[in-house]
Amino acid sequence: MALQINGAQALVRLLLAEQVCEVFGIVGGKLGPLLHAISQHEQLRFLGVRHEGAGPMMAAATHAASGRIAVALGEMGPGGLNMACGLGVAFNNNLPLLAITTNQHRAACYPHSGMFMDLDTVAVTRPLTKWNAVVHDARRLPEIMRRAFREALGGRPGPVHLDIPQDVLSQACSFDEAEFDIAPSRYRALGRARPDADDVHRAAALMAGARRPLIVAGGGVIASGAAERVRALAQRWQAPVLPTQMALGVVASDSPHFIGHGGLIAGEPVRLAFERADLILAVGCRWSSWMWDERGALARRSQRLISINIDPSALGQPALHEVALQADAKAALDDLLAACDAHWGQAVDDAWLPSLRQARVGYASRLHALGLEGETGQAMHPAALARAIGEALPQECLAVFDGGHTSFWSNDLTPVHEVRTRFHEPGMSHLGFGLPYAIALQAQQPGRAVVLVTGDGSFGFTLNELDTARRHRLPVLSIVHNNAAWGIIRAGQRNALGFELGTGLDETDYAAIARGFGCHGERVTALAEVGPAIRRALASGLPAVLDCHTRFVPHPAMPAFARMNRYGFEALAASDATP
Repeated sequence: MALQINGAQALVRLLLAEQVCEVFGIVGGKLGPLLHAISQHEQLRFLGVRHEGAGPMMAAATHAASGRIAVALGEMGPGGLNMACGLGVAFNNNLPLLAITTNQHRAACYPHSGMFMDLDTVAVTRPLTKWNAVVHDARRLPEIMRRAFREALGGRPGPVHLDIPQDVLSQACSFDEAEFDIAPSRYRALGRARPDADDVHRAAALMAGARRPLIVAGGGVIASGAAERVRALAQRWQAPVLPTQMALGVVASDSPHFIGHGGLIAGEPVRLAFERADLILAVGCRWSSWMWDERGALARRSQRLISINIDPSALGQPALHEVALQADAKAALDDLLAACDAHWGQAVDDAWLPSLRQARVGYASRLHALGLEGETGQAMHPAALARAIGEALPQECLAVFDGGHTSFWSNDLTPVHEVRTRFHEPGMSHLGFGLPYAIALQAQQPGRAVVLVTGDGSFGFTLNELDTARRHRLPVLSIVHNNAAWGIIRAGQRNALGFELGTGLDETDYAAIARGFGCHGERVTALAEVGPAIRRALASGLPAVLDCHTRFVPHPAMPAFARMNRYGFEALAASDATP
């Protein structure tokens, strides 16, 4: 049956076929036809933000927490330009979303003719998306939208972008009604890619002889839903597990297999594990710089590495492997577990896991001791504040960690019990992503407490989205480590070069700013007040900000963090010095 609708209406029907529920963005005149089409379907929820960059951050958070794809909208010109920061967050963390921008009408764009707000948005977003395109004719929308979802969700996932000129959105077309009833399984693969059987047997043979095995679990474990398989493997193998920052909760922080998370920022136990392991199994990990030191990837060439990744470009670079399994993480672990015979794992050194757990317990105790320093009239020690936050948060709450130095303390001192409950942004490390992320999480799970733990510098990037939280009645709690400075930068300037410029962030009252937006806001200056203030904020039913006055104290992992940034530099410096 023929259906007469415009391009925007067709686009929305195609979103519904993929069961898209969330749309984030700012309303704009050229987006009018699309906004009107969205308003006609109660299955679609539009959440209006205050800066277009927050839209892709929220869409990325939607997938990180639920596995669902969401949409971010941007008006032509500045709207698309503003989206770039959020697209970087999604792209560098392999989180799929669909970004849609509009543009001048077709007679004035591609190439552009010099009208106001002209922008080649496709060129701007190309380095930040897995795939992008201009839609020149509404009749091609079914084909192009299906490709967009196929690209976003297939293989290594990531954001995609469509730029749709304003007259294409309003273009009236005749479509076959059946075009909108095609199931996603008809145009993109939904099954799991299994590994090569011979490679599975080679990997299983290596694992059977390992004496000191180490499992590294990355974001691919979360995307695949493979956490239970990792836990089963760790228990059967009596292996320690290191979750990356994208895989918090793969093993709980009180698990007998947990030795830290996030790479070298997790301290001495992780360094020992990498130095002494004779076999490393990396699942869904792409060996980013959080897993480096000054010599490069922590998996050394002298060690045996089994690498599982859906993305072929993540295999063999920067860490060389003994066996590579190009496959979905869950499918590969199923096959490995099935390949293990009754004698598998008997070679493991009985002292291996207990020794690393003892190192982890000792490291955690030293961190807690830092937070037990007595009050001296100074602002709170960041370890003391982080510990108090971790103790006061409801176990079932969702937590987002933002900020450079602040996130180190949160990473160590906030308990983690399950996947998709604690969120970092390690790929782009974009300061300010946290509040948009938290708002999106609260929109998805309105009955659950959602808490952002952030630094004062980071919070300033997107605090305008407090207005978004208040307008949409999303009671996220933002807890600000306020040391009134760009702390790491100030320390670096003073210690390395003996100067200071532009690092002060003094006298800003974030609690007062929150109240100005119609939110709950409190200043917290004493450790004893942290827990009660958190309980009051959560009970208020409003978006809330706790402005917690702390001081800058370097985290114990800072030297390791500095070493990871020296990789390649020392070799380059040596070559420059060679006559």
